[in-house]
Amino acid sequence: MKIAVNTRLLLPNKLDGIGWFTFETLKRITTNYPEHQFFFIFDRKPSQEFIFNSNVTPIITHPQSRHPVLWYLFFEWGVPMVLNKIKPDIFLSPDGWLSLNTSVASLPVIHDLSFVHFPKFVPWSIGKYYNYYFPKFAEKASRIATVSKHSKQDIINQYNINSDKVDVVYNGANESYLPLNTSDQNIIRNKYTNGNKFFLFIGTIHPRKNLVNLMLAFDKFKNSDNQNIKLLIIGAKKWVSKKDEQLLHNLKYKNDIIFFGRASESELKEIIPSALALTYPSIFEGFGIPIIEAFYSGVPVITADNSSMPEVGGNAAIYVNAESIDSITNALLKISKDADFAKSLIEKGHIQKLNFSWEKTANNLWNSIIKVVDDK
Repeated sequence: MKIAVNTRLLLPNKLDGIGWFTFETLKRITTNYPEHQFFFIFDRKPSQEFIFNSNVTPIITHPQSRHPVLWYLFFEWGVPMVLNKIKPDIFLSPDGWLSLNTSVASLPVIHDLSFVHFPKFVPWSIGKYYNYYFPKFAEKASRIATVSKHSKQDIINQYNINSDKVDVVYNGANESYLPLNTSDQNIIRNKYTNGNKFFLFIGTIHPRKNLVNLMLAFDKFKNSDNQNIKLLIIGAKKWVSKKDEQLLHNLKYKNDIIFFGRASESELKEIIPSALALTYPSIFEGFGIPIIEAFYSGVPVITADNSSMPEVGGNAAIYVNAESIDSITNALLKISKDADFAKSLIEKGHIQKLNFSWEKTANNLWNSIIKVVDDK
């Protein structure tokens, strides 16, 4: 079987949530099924680390797809030329984009429809592109994979898709994330927060992630904090407004908020298990991989009670109203002052994490691929 794959998001040291999904699933699928041929379609010279096995053939097509006009040219001209040449049995797109200019059976992974529900968080031109093309992608798709039951229902409702056409494959987490003992945690805290305990946020710094309310809640929490706890923020800055920058500048305890920037996987394996808790009060998520990474790392989770997050966190997280600063503040206080409660969340997290792994994700995605090919 010939499987063509959109791998434009496999970028060295720049993997985000969808990038990690692409990396972790393809690494396993190409290794587990060496009898099949995989053609990875890149928009630039690929790093050798993404050529996972001898059955992977990298192909570069143009242009580099980094804004709406180039997206259109890449998927409606570059990708079809590649597909016409290799004549694959299926085109797999882990980031949800498809080519409308091809008759090849297609399987997009549509992670979420946040741009439908929160258009104000997306630049105008990008929002126009998403809302014009993604309904067409969903209609064209032979099947659709997505990462939560919440996202499945959202896709069905928004795009009038038959439920039988949508498969839930979930996300996973790297099982090499492990708890650290107290001595090692202290070493890591000395490295990143001058020896202080810290709450942790991981994710792209974007309005949908609700960092403004988290920082306001943390600032309020600090009025009752006698442990000198910090807030460590891991992630690349995108779409940060001047208003948000000014808000941070005006915070009373702004010096207790540490922006680290993007962290490598090896750094995250130190940072996450050293946190007092993961704080993830996002306004909307298709899944929320950091929640599972925290479970694997033996760390309590504070997350929002909306979209897919209760589905992912189960009974192993403390849930907050993302719109309520007081709700987030109270959760921070609860974790910092009630060690038994925090311990109970960690124990529940060890159980909840068993529902999610990249091996399960890869197997589920492979099953979707087989369904597409069998239905041709």
